[in-house]
Amino acid sequence: MTRLADKAAQNLAAVREKKPLIHNITNFVVMNYTANALLAMGASPVMAHSQGEVEEMVAFAGALVINIGTLEDDWLTSMIKAGKKASQQKTPIILDPVGSGATTLRTYAAKKIIAETRLSVIRGNASEILSLRNEDSQTKGVDSIHSVDDAAQTAKVLAEELKTTLAITGPVDLVTDGKRVIRVANGHPLMGYVTGSGCTATATIGAFLAVDQNPLSATATALAFFGLAGEVAGQKAHAPGTFMIRMLDALYTISPEELNAGCQIEESN
Repeated sequence: MTRLADKAAQNLAAVREKKPLIHNITNFVVMNYTANALLAMGASPVMAHSQGEVEEMVAFAGALVINIGTLEDDWLTSMIKAGKKASQQKTPIILDPVGSGATTLRTYAAKKIIAETRLSVIRGNASEILSLRNEDSQTKGVDSIHSVDDAAQTAKVLAEELKTTLAITGPVDLVTDGKRVIRVANGHPLMGYVTGSGCTATATIGAFLAVDQNPLSATATALAFFGLAGEVAGQKAHAPGTFMIRMLDALYTISPEELNAGCQIEESN
């Protein structure tokens, strides 16, 4: 079996070689940064959310990223239309259920997308993931009030029920398909001070899903790459503004060999 560190290097090299088109239906807050991050790592982003074009656009894409951060009814319709088209043609889909559990609309939207599309990956913080199963779980806005460990067992059960891969991001990320559990320890504290870090991690997973048919390894290796970029950025940046720019630089400059050497991925029970 290929070591996950080796797989991370292979996936990054494949993204840069193939430059997959990643269709993002994402939120206004992160559109620019997410697009720049995808470009920096070697992918090709498109931000399209109009109901009149999402089905046509996703037909060209290597992956679809759905993010409910600035949700509106029209956008939810577009997300479902794009998701159904992607499901039909077996294009990988990743959902970022931003703020699920915080409001009825967000929780409803996340569950509707899950029910009506074939998701490869769901990435969120611990509270968002818990809200997808537990009716009484609540979040504090889009920030998590639970730890990764709080949601670990639920994530395993939920992943198996939904037949998808779940990623819970935090100080140490957890990725599970219900059977295997992988923890990713890469990252930097300043990542929590840049809005959209989680959303950009989701987009990074989308890029890796476009070149790796195994959602578990695609997700774990993408999070290791994104986390390592944070570590590299933090070596020279000591405040959020500079850190944000250094992150883009790191996504561009980290080599597959450096990722192989620097990623901290461990499979656990």
